Amino acid sequence: MALDLDKQTRTELEAAAFRRLLKHFDERKDVQNIDLMNLSGFCRNCLSKWYKAAAEERGIEIDYDAAREEIYGMPYSEWKEKYQKEATPEQLEAFKKSHQH
Repeated sequence: MALDLDKQTRTELEAAAFRRLLKHFDERKDVQNIDLMNLSGFCRNCLSKWYKAAAEERGIEIDYDAAREEIYGMPYSEWKEKYQKEATPEQLEAFKKSHQH
């Protein structure tokens, strides 16, 4: 059963859930983007693209790097240097299989 919420309350709840998702990703830097892609079909970079698209739909210009910084909580280059690991052959193979169309 869908909740009968006014638009403002729904938006506030969705925003709170999104902020919690970002906090969760921040707490789980050990989870690599390739693992997210292999298991769920999206990753932090996807969220960055969706964030950018949502801004542009509202007439707000934001570049991809700025969107990434919103999602990662730091410049992507810094996150990548500190937390991103080289993908294993198994991860790459799983990615290849999960993205065949």
